[in-house]
Amino acid sequence: MRFVKLTLAAFATATLLAGCMGNDVERAAVGAAVGGVGSAAVGGSMATGALVGAAAGALADDVERALR
Repeated sequence: MRFVKLTLAAFATATLLAGCMGNDVERAAVGAAVGGVGSAAVGGSMATGALVGAAAGALADDVERALR
C-alpha cells in the first residue's frame, strides 16, 4: 500500500511541476528528477520514482488538455 501511495504522490507532484516546461522532453526530464529525488527522500526506490516522474512529466500536457 505504501508503494501505491508513493507512486501516486510522485506522479501528481511530477505532473504539477513539469507542466510548466515547453515540450515533452523537458517535462519528462523535470518529472524524472522530481520523482527520483522525492522517492529517495521518503525511502523509496529512486529508479522507480524517476520512471514514474518521467512518465508523468511527458503526459502532463495531455492530462491538462483532457481535463479542460
